[in-house]
Amino acid sequence: MQNIPHLKNIDSGNFFLIAGPCAVESEEICMAVAEKMVTITDKLAIPYIFKASYRKANRTRLDSFTGIGDQKALSILGKVKEQFNVPITTDIHSVEEVEAAAQVADVLQIPAFLCRQTDLLVAAAKTGRFISIKKGQFMSPEAMQFAVKKIQDSGNDRVALMERGTTFGYGDLVVDFRSIPVMQHFKVPVILDCTHSLQQPNQASGVTGGKPALISTIAKAGIAVGVDGLFIETHPNPSEAKSDGANMLSLEKVENLLSSLVKIRQSIQ
Repeated sequence: MQNIPHLKNIDSGNFFLIAGPCAVESEEICMAVAEKMVTITDKLAIPYIFKASYRKANRTRLDSFTGIGDQKALSILGKVKEQFNVPITTDIHSVEEVEAAAQVADVLQIPAFLCRQTDLLVAAAKTGRFISIKKGQFMSPEAMQFAVKKIQDSGNDRVALMERGTTFGYGDLVVDFRSIPVMQHFKVPVILDCTHSLQQPNQASGVTGGKPALISTIAKAGIAVGVDGLFIETHPNPSEAKSDGANMLSLEKVENLLSSLVKIRQSIQ
């Protein structure tokens, strides 16, 4: 992912990091998270991409938070990019969203449930932006080569894959760390989603649960097996977050975790 604009610390030998709040809730929260993350990642020489979804389309209940409005949220992401000189990534869910998101985002993220949607992948590829595709919870790592090929056959070789767990029963996910080298075999960067891998979907309340206490476990294991990058959602007050609060890492815990991960990375190089 070295050819992403504004991506710093690319010669450090570290893993790269995609991190931020699950959704754009407000300018204040995005700015606070970005400022903290830039400070930490510059200190540790970690290549960093800011993440926040400008819209949340995949929700269990009709009354779940979906966003503050597309244009308002994209404008906030643009301000983060300009003020902190960092690349931005955000989800896209339909062909109609691609153009507007690509005006701001340096990396377009394809959600796991949409990783087989050919029209969406082709439209994203044609923007020329870097494309990060989450492996579907229902997909084998071997099958993700075809998602990669859709991007490449559309004239874009700037693509990465993301592991985010596999459905286990009705309300849990498991991470098969064998999927990381399997997907790296496709000659693309592979990212480990340390927060969504710990989701507990399909809860009776209609609100997805999670196990954030295990984020460090998942992250350390991922670095140990040689993953190229990590994805971590973080928030100043996860319990008050409007989306996926049950999965996010508290912002105050980020630096200690990243410091440990850098040491693991150094030990295996």
